[in-house]
Amino acid sequence: MKQDKDIVLIELLQTEWQLLDASIETLLLSVEKCRKIGIKQNYSFEEQESFDSLTSKFSRTSDVFTQKVIRTTWLLLHESFVPFIDMMNGCVKMGMLHAADEMIEIRDLRNQIAHEYIPDALRELVSEVMQLTDKLVENISYCRVFLSERKWIIS
Repeated sequence: MKQDKDIVLIELLQTEWQLLDASIETLLLSVEKCRKIGIKQNYSFEEQESFDSLTSKFSRTSDVFTQKVIRTTWLLLHESFVPFIDMMNGCVKMGMLHAADEMIEIRDLRNQIAHEYIPDALRELVSEVMQLTDKLVENISYCRVFLSERKWIIS
């Protein structure tokens, strides 16, 4: 019975990983677009939309990674439910993530983005989003190796 549940979880994980791959691709394109816009005094409406899109894609990618991929992997490892911080620390100990503190920082920024409604406030978060995107991608790469070694995903 446990083996059947694992098969279902592996299939779910593979679907979530495909979603994550697509999400990373669009996030990185948005980062590049916003880097080209740069920091300046005034932004056009289209440039503001690019910043909005970037913060949205960052939030979505971090959610897919932490709330779908990591949680499904946690279940596959037959680990008990623990708070987010403990799970991130456990993932580092297992070699699934590079750094728990980076993932906690990413989660905090994602929460901050979710609660910012003023376009100017979101624009101020863009440089931090761009910096943390690199850390997010690095942690996802660590996880890719971890999951590939177990043959839970095909990389």
